[in-house]
Amino acid sequence: MDISSIALQGVEQAQVQLDAATESLASAGASPDGANLDTADLASGVVALTSAQTLMQLSLSTFKTADQVQQTVLNLLA
Repeated sequence: MDISSIALQGVEQAQVQLDAATESLASAGASPDGANLDTADLASGVVALTSAQTLMQLSLSTFKTADQVQQTVLNLLA
């Protein structure tokens, strides 16, 4: 089990979520008939952005932990 590869998968997944959320928010209210904005779509877009941000933060924290583990192993072996 490679902690860094798990963290990288999390970063990639967060990027996909971020892209989808930004596309959703960018297209909100772009109806051709000039109808009002759907606030439910806006709210779900904001929740998706927050979720992507949290996943990115957790993944970067995992990278930091992997680095600390590797440093500890090197110190033990030296």
